[in-house]
Amino acid sequence: MMKKFQSSLRTKRARLSRREIIRRGGALTAFLMTGCDSQFYKPPVLRGGLMGIADTLTMATQRSLMSNDQLVQEHDPREVTQNFPVWNQSNPEDEDYQRLKANGFEDWVLPVTGLVNNPVSISLSDLKKMSRRTQTTMHICEQGWSAIATWTGTPLLSVIQAAGGIKPEAKYVMINAYGGWYEGYDMFDVSHPQTILAYGMNGKDLPAGNGAPVRLRVERHCGYKQLKFIKSIEVVSTVEHHGRGTGGINSDFGFHWYAGA
Repeated sequence: MMKKFQSSLRTKRARLSRREIIRRGGALTAFLMTGCDSQFYKPPVLRGGLMGIADTLTMATQRSLMSNDQLVQEHDPREVTQNFPVWNQSNPEDEDYQRLKANGFEDWVLPVTGLVNNPVSISLSDLKKMSRRTQTTMHICEQGWSAIATWTGTPLLSVIQAAGGIKPEAKYVMINAYGGWYEGYDMFDVSHPQTILAYGMNGKDLPAGNGAPVRLRVERHCGYKQLKFIKSIEVVSTVEHHGRGTGGINSDFGFHWYAGA
C-alpha cells in the first residue's frame, strides 16, 4: 500500500520553465478559488483570518512547484558547522528518558502503531541494521540561525514499511518525543527520501543535546519540525486527538503547521 502511495506522489523531476511556472500558478489559483480539499495542499486544521490564508497559500504554492522526491541541497561534508548549536530542549527531565540515557540507550525501543498492518517495536540496534542514508544538509532555524551537519539514519518510510505499511485511511504520521513534544507530518513528507530518523551526526552517535538517541530530519522544513528525542510513532487518519488538535505542539501554540523552508 505504501509503495503504491509513494508511486502516486512521484512526478518527473525537472527544472521549471517560465511557461511551466505560469501553468502551475494557474492551477494554484484554481485551487484557492475552488477550495480543493486535497490533504497535500493545506494543513490538517485551517486557522481563521489572514493567518489561515497564509498557511494555505504557503503550503499550496510550495507543493505545487515541487515534485515529491525533489531533494534539498546537500553540502560537502567539509562545510559542516563546528559547534552545531544546541537549541531549546537539550536534556528532557522525563524519568524514562533519563533512565534510558543512563544505560546508553540500550533499552530504547521505538513503537510504531496506529493505522499500520503489523505494529512493531524497533530497538536502536535493529534500526541501525535497516536501510540507511547519510546526508549533509543545512538546518534552518525559524529563530534566525542556520548550521550544516551530516546526518545518518533510516528513512522514515522504511520504518513505516517495517510495520507492514499503512492502512487505506491513514493520512498523517504523529511522532511523539520525550519531554512532551509531538509533531504531525503528512505522507508527502513522510515518503520523501531525505526524511530520516537520524541516529548519527557528523560520523558519530547522535549527541544528547541534539536529540539522542534518535531525532527526525525532515529536510524541507524549518527547525521546529525536526523533532528530537523520539519516543514513538503513530499513523493516524486525523490529528484532532493529539494535544489541541492542530497537528503538532508548535501549531498548537500559534506556529505554522507547514514549515516549508
